[in-house]
Amino acid sequence: MILSLLMGYFLLTQPSTTSPDSLTITKDGHTMTIINREEFAFPQAGLPLINTNKYINFLDKLDKQFSIEPENASLDPNGLIIPERTGSRIHRQAFTEQFYAYIFSFKKAKMELPILTVYPKVDSELLGDIRSMRIGRYVTSFNPRNKKRSNNIQLATKAINNHVVFPGETFSFNKVVGKRTVAKGYLRAPVIVKGEFSEDIGGGICQVSSTLYNAVDNAGIKIVERFSHTRKVPYIPPGRDATVSWYGPDFEFKNTYNQPVLIRARTLGHLLIIKIYSSENINYIPRKVPYLPY
Repeated sequence: MILSLLMGYFLLTQPSTTSPDSLTITKDGHTMTIINREEFAFPQAGLPLINTNKYINFLDKLDKQFSIEPENASLDPNGLIIPERTGSRIHRQAFTEQFYAYIFSFKKAKMELPILTVYPKVDSELLGDIRSMRIGRYVTSFNPRNKKRSNNIQLATKAINNHVVFPGETFSFNKVVGKRTVAKGYLRAPVIVKGEFSEDIGGGICQVSSTLYNAVDNAGIKIVERFSHTRKVPYIPPGRDATVSWYGPDFEFKNTYNQPVLIRARTLGHLLIIKIYSSENINYIPRKVPYLPY
């Protein structure tokens, strides 16, 4: 059973507990797990056959345990660059080759976990280049006394801040922000459902997607998908909103320019401010977008 395979995976095991045909997997010289051939293979006509489902499941869990996601370079609230961080993952091909050699060796073996370095997409040099020119901007206001709605706005704003869209890439609001859940800190707040006001987890984030839409449109970037609410919203001119829902509408745009674009988003008091930046080498055509009268 796979349960018996996974028990004690990442506990240090004393050598005295190993069987004559065990495989000891180490990382940086430390024993991480000890497995036996029979857990993955069964004899047939005198030849060992690998249970590929068990092996893939084992490798996936091992990869999840030891892989480290890379972190892109980003800008802090003062505009200073926070350097990128490299990540790592298991070299699956090298691991598989060594694993198969063990299976067919019929003897006790030991292997060091093969690791690959994973580099982030956005490094300090790239970020330093594309933060230089503002090509789009939009500002909306919200009521900071509405704590639940303000909380949701701030979470979604943080999720899109520092996001870089490369030439030819399509930005999806739902994909970048992710599902709005209580576990992520989102709260119940007013939403519009089929033309009627209601309450749901994440209420208020449509102001973030709408503000982003207008900032992106101001930068002349190609809009791929946008839907308006079924009734007027107070924070944006009529017809300039972009409603989003995890199981429904999304807001998407495609970077058709020759340079990456950077989203800078933040809240300041009662204001939601979103700016779009890029390199000075970008060839772009800005568009005028309407604001609500003050």
